[in-house]
Amino acid sequence: MLQQFYPQVHHDYRYELNKDMHFAAAHFIDDERAGVCKEMHGHTYFVNITVAGDDLDDTGFLINFKSLKKQVHGRFDHTLLNTHPEFPEGIPTTEVVAKVIWELVDELLSQEKHRPYCLQVIVRETPTSYAIYRPKRGEHR
Repeated sequence: MLQQFYPQVHHDYRYELNKDMHFAAAHFIDDERAGVCKEMHGHTYFVNITVAGDDLDDTGFLINFKSLKKQVHGRFDHTLLNTHPEFPEGIPTTEVVAKVIWELVDELLSQEKHRPYCLQVIVRETPTSYAIYRPKRGEHR
C-alpha cells in the first residue's frame, strides 16, 4: 500500500492513532444526475480513521487496530453498499460512506471505558478523489 499523508485534525489529546485499511465493494447512485455512476460498479475503497484520546486502556491501547478493521472491513468488504441499512435511502456516495464509517467507529469507541474519539474518517474512492467526514462538537455518543 502506498504510504499516504492525510489532512491533520488539530486537537489537544495526548494520543492519536491512524488506521489505514481498504475494502472492495460495489455501489450505484440511483439518480440521473449521477451520470455513469448510476450504473452498478465497484471500487477498492481506501479508508483512513483518526482516533484520539487522553488515556489508554489497561493493555496500553488507545484502540486495538484489529477492532477498527473488523468494524469496517468486516462489514463492507465484497458487498453491495446499497443493500446495507446504514445508508439512508440506499445512497452510498463517498461522503456518505465516510459518515457511516465514522458512526460505526464512534459506536465502537463509545463502549470503551477510557473513551477515545474518532476525529475524522477519510474515504478514497479513486486515486484522485476522496471525501473527509469530521464530526462537529457534541456529535459523539
